[in-house]
Amino acid sequence: MPEATMPMSSATWPHAKQIGTIMAFDFGERYVGVAVGESLLGVAHPLDVIDAEANEPRFAAIGALIAEWSPALLVVGLPLAIDGSERDMTRRARRFGRQLEGRFHLPVTFIDERLSSAEADAMLRAQGRSGRADKNLNHPVAAQVILQAYFDEHRSA
Repeated sequence: MPEATMPMSSATWPHAKQIGTIMAFDFGERYVGVAVGESLLGVAHPLDVIDAEANEPRFAAIGALIAEWSPALLVVGLPLAIDGSERDMTRRARRFGRQLEGRFHLPVTFIDERLSSAEADAMLRAQGRSGRADKNLNHPVAAQVILQAYFDEHRSA
């Protein structure tokens, strides 16, 4: 008889495939871009931008989105330097991810987000959206780029 195995979560195995809604964050000191997607479809969509520097209003807004969307996994973009090294913002994003995991009791994974903001800018320009009026669209679109990178990386997993 085959031996029973325990299911593995992303906390015990970081590459475990999560099924359901996944929410991604493009962390910034003031703005946090948010995107969502369904793991079975593997397509990310920009959702919202949270404009808050203080933790309480920031996490209250995130909590409302989590309550509405019920994600199975949270993905945080990791802002590495072009050479792949960590910098101050990388450490802040890691802290943000640990805070998400502690507050909402959901697994959190990180994904390299190098150049996601530049890609988001290019996507918006291609749609004819740029400038001051569309400034806050960059953050949720950057979160979309991060989440799509997660889906693409884990498609065959």
